[in-house]
Amino acid sequence: MESTFPLLFAAIVGFSHAFEADHLVAVGSLVTKRDKLIPAIKDGIYWGLGHSSMVLIIGMIMIVAKATFLNDYFQHFEAAVGLMLVLLGLARFTQYYRHRNQAEQLVSTTGGHHLAYGVGLVHGLAGSGMMILLVMTEIGDSVRSITYLIIFGIGSIVGMLAAAGIFSLPFLKRFIDNQALRAGLIVISSLLCIGYGAYVMIVNLT
Repeated sequence: MESTFPLLFAAIVGFSHAFEADHLVAVGSLVTKRDKLIPAIKDGIYWGLGHSSMVLIIGMIMIVAKATFLNDYFQHFEAAVGLMLVLLGLARFTQYYRHRNQAEQLVSTTGGHHLAYGVGLVHGLAGSGMMILLVMTEIGDSVRSITYLIIFGIGSIVGMLAAAGIFSLPFLKRFIDNQALRAGLIVISSLLCIGYGAYVMIVNLT
């Protein structure tokens, strides 16, 4: 039982990992484009898939090939996440500004999930380092370590699915049909994304 506990715990860790601040500001910006729940949830799923696939790839390199030298680069990867958040926020704010007088163009209800997947990939690249080293230290066995990462990934997908669903509620027509309120939330979400991204860059580059 003791030997299997880390594997059972992995899904909980993955689920809670999805609710870290940089993940939430990113998904918060992504779902402002949605006015229906299912497309927003799909954004969360695609983010989780991107994040999980990158964590698994980096994990396999570090665990199987013992390529711990990658740990020296994770601070730069974190800075890259900050830059991505800034660009994501700027892009969303610019899109809103261009179409601010065309209410129906403020939201995209279908498609476009490749962006969420790409955002997840970058987050996975940056956030995998310390966790993978911890798994290597605590578990040791390569097969069980990779299994842990897979279960962790499933947990993070479920977590981001939930986060995307929750964050999309203010933008769903069935809940809020106030364009001014929706537009204000888009601006706030974009500014949070830009501000937090700038903070992450400063912390990791100074």
